[in-house]
Amino acid sequence: MVETTERFDGVDSVVGLARVLRAAGVPASPDRVHTTVAALRELDAARRDDVYWAGRLTLCDNPIDIQRYDRVFAAYFGDRPLSVERRSRVARSHIQLVATDAGSGDAEDEPDGEQSSARAAASTEEVLRHRDIASLTAAEREQLRILIARLSLPGELRTTRRMRPARRGPIDGRRTVRAWLAAGGEPARLKRHRQTERPRRVVLLVDVSGSMASYSDALLRFAHAAARRGQAPSEVFTFGTRLSRVTRELRHPDPDIAMAAVAGATPDAGGGTRLGELLKEFLDRWGQRGMARSAVVVVLSDGWERGDPTLLGEQAARLHRLAHRVVWANPRKAGAGFAPVAGGMAAALPWVDAFVEGHSLDALVTLAAVVRGARWSPTTLTLEDL
Repeated sequence: MVETTERFDGVDSVVGLARVLRAAGVPASPDRVHTTVAALRELDAARRDDVYWAGRLTLCDNPIDIQRYDRVFAAYFGDRPLSVERRSRVARSHIQLVATDAGSGDAEDEPDGEQSSARAAASTEEVLRHRDIASLTAAEREQLRILIARLSLPGELRTTRRMRPARRGPIDGRRTVRAWLAAGGEPARLKRHRQTERPRRVVLLVDVSGSMASYSDALLRFAHAAARRGQAPSEVFTFGTRLSRVTRELRHPDPDIAMAAVAGATPDAGGGTRLGELLKEFLDRWGQRGMARSAVVVVLSDGWERGDPTLLGEQAARLHRLAHRVVWANPRKAGAGFAPVAGGMAAALPWVDAFVEGHSLDALVTLAAVVRGARWSPTTLTLEDL
């Protein structure tokens, strides 16, 4: 193991590192950060090696987190000798991460050119988080695709009827009696159990009509990340002039191949919109039979309706009765002077539990938090664990 004598203030940089880790999907909560700082008090906080191992052992949950941690640490602090071999296998574009204070590393950690490049990339991506997707250049869209692929959609937890052993909770009569019989009838410790929790199904309905052409690719990639990396069972549909179920196409791990498969399955992309008729078709064929029951249904659309808005309102009410929650993400909501007065949007809005934006990466992160169950109101949104 090669040791380095480079010195920098590691403790002061842990908070900034944790913020970048959370943006990359690593659960670097405040409690974990406190544990990292406590570990550094026992180590040498001025040595990069000690900071690396203290953070890796306290901030990561699983092997995927370790991979992300390595990339974030490399981009945040610069090259570290303990990970030269692993760093060499990481594509340059994957090292560019969302950061708010990427300049907190020491200027001596890496050459000025590389350090300036890393800081510029982090600053660019922080700006990119809040940019409207429709205004991005081709290069910025490519960078956005990499960032969207890192998102996930965990799903809101629900209590099931299935029970599992636990230290506390109601007495499990069957297991207790079996334990007594195994002990020859002698009294034994009472066995207890509790109900398990599972994530609710997430159903995404993505508008691929002509009015959504600037956003549909990014929203479909968000749906791909949800279907591939989310913990909740997910279903994805597209609608324009017809309804298409694209869950199977989005299961391919490569986002570009998945997008190509979706393009082949949705020949109506770029056409008109028949929200009311297609929502009715979804409910008749899939939703009423169980897919929408107790699920979180997410509609990603600008609400433009070529058909009768009254039909959309009726079907939105029907969906509201079936689903646990209905979330509507509208990319036009962030525009200056926006008001939900379009026929389709105005008809559906009374039956929507959460009406959020969907125009940027930051808006999609917020959407994921709302789906997960973060508190939401028309004016405020609290994201405690992002």
